[in-house]
Amino acid sequence: MAEADVMTETQVAEVDLGGKYLTFGLDGEEYGLEILKVREIIGMMDITSVPRTPEFVLGVINLRGNVIPVIDLRCKFGMEPGEQTEETCIIVVDVDGMEMGILVDRVSEVLDITGEEIQPPPAFGVTVNTDFILGIGKAASKVTILLNINRVLTSSDAATVAEVGETDRHSDMEGADQQ
Repeated sequence: MAEADVMTETQVAEVDLGGKYLTFGLDGEEYGLEILKVREIIGMMDITSVPRTPEFVLGVINLRGNVIPVIDLRCKFGMEPGEQTEETCIIVVDVDGMEMGILVDRVSEVLDITGEEIQPPPAFGVTVNTDFILGIGKAASKVTILLNINRVLTSSDAATVAEVGETDRHSDMEGADQQ
């Protein structure tokens, strides 16, 4: 991300990031996604692994006839793998027009966070990339890291995930032709 693209605290205040956010937990921390990016929340289901994909790509699911790639957000963020529990679920999101599932530890709630309750991401220096963070929400007496889901994946990651979905769709079609 170019320096010109990094928003200052004043610029963040000028852009109203306030709104509704779906909050979820990962490794004991709270994160949030803009509710308009969320398509649905589903419980765990069978995930078909796809060979030769990055470690963070768990595979694909068949959701009502649609093949959707699923990523492990813990893995993408460099966290230790977590145990699947009854609360583990998949949030289906819209990432630049593509439906994708993200595996999370648990879904918490929908928070209405005002623009005044959102601060810009802290500066950690040039070696730490925080461009995937919209801001830090301080609502309901807790701190929530608000994610820009379109930037959680790099463009090359998104292309890889799109290829995974396409490859699986083509193999499904070939299998249907052979039946």
